[in-house]
Amino acid sequence: MTAVSTRAPVRSSIGLKAVMAVTGILLVLFLIAHMLGNLKIFVGATDFDHYAHWLRTIGSPVLPDTWYLWAQRVLLGVALVAHIWSATVLARRARAARPVRYAHRPKVQTNYAARTMRWGGVIIALFVVYHLLDLTTGDLNPVGDPRRPYANVAADFAPERWYVTLVYVIGIVTLGFHLRHGMFSALRSLGQQTPRGERRARGAALAFAVLLCAGYLVVPFSVIAGLVG
Repeated sequence: MTAVSTRAPVRSSIGLKAVMAVTGILLVLFLIAHMLGNLKIFVGATDFDHYAHWLRTIGSPVLPDTWYLWAQRVLLGVALVAHIWSATVLARRARAARPVRYAHRPKVQTNYAARTMRWGGVIIALFVVYHLLDLTTGDLNPVGDPRRPYANVAADFAPERWYVTLVYVIGIVTLGFHLRHGMFSALRSLGQQTPRGERRARGAALAFAVLLCAGYLVVPFSVIAGLVG
């Protein structure tokens, strides 16, 4: 007789893949919204500061100031942890299912993003912590005034603080590789498994990752160029 698995549905491989998909979609939607919000900086200091203030007052007067932002941060934090947890468990199960490494294993995932997915996740997690301490709490920001977000951004990416821009670029580019690989895998899972479908999936994933990275990186580079500040 075959032993009946007592593993909870969410801990099954299918359940973990579902957790990765749902949390991944949630995180991507936030990244898009956050990028669009960042681009408001090109409208001017007054409008950008007003937008940042509006974010703090969402839900008012039902919710006290910043409650919505903190609820969002908690939700995104849980989603990020769940995403990392499910990816880690799935990777361990995949290795356990093939304990012997083949001498001539086909290079199915030889691209950079696939080989560095795990370390990319670590770099992104560290970058998120730094980013929060910099532009959210203001502890690492030269201005650090929550009432002046435009000034915070302008001071943060000033030319003399090139190392901050470098860290930001590394974090965003790593995120881009992560997104490209994740979206490609998701599109393949949705049925794009023919040679033509895979080419489309790769193209769509690459285009999305490049556009998102460009949307984020245009802000610090504009500060360096003197277009913002």
